[in-house]
Amino acid sequence: MSTKDLMRKEALNKLKELAEGIDFTMMDTNLGGKPSHIIPMSTKEVDATGAIWFLSNSNSKHNAYIERDNAVQLIYAKPGDMEYMTVFGHAYITTDRNVIKKYYGKFDDTWFDGIDDPNVTAIKVIPEEAYYWDTKNGKLTTFIKMGVGAVTGKKQDLGVEGELDIE
Repeated sequence: MSTKDLMRKEALNKLKELAEGIDFTMMDTNLGGKPSHIIPMSTKEVDATGAIWFLSNSNSKHNAYIERDNAVQLIYAKPGDMEYMTVFGHAYITTDRNVIKKYYGKFDDTWFDGIDDPNVTAIKVIPEEAYYWDTKNGKLTTFIKMGVGAVTGKKQDLGVEGELDIE
């Protein structure tokens, strides 16, 4: 793998591409505790500032952990496409009805009693550090390169990894 750190607009575009393309992340809260609390969350959007948005239940353990210590780690993985990203940041909970209406979809009825459910909250994660791993040419080409490397003994460039600096 080659290393390519991305800055500002290019980093924001990669963050958005991976977070929204992968969709589900494992959100890790209670980072200072043992064990930490890890749950799957569906990404609603990466906004123009790089903030990552989710919907959540006000009575959830992760909301309680965020209220005590808002440091979170997001772990995105799409092994089929060999795309991965980890994001460390701080989470903020809002009950702003306009924000909730913006992100609420029909699928969310699985978790809530409709858009007017008083337990619906939105979580905004502001990234501080992010790192990505991505193949350059897709899964098939990567597997072919891996095979070539195994047969020839020559190291192949299988993809790219690097830091995402959106500030």
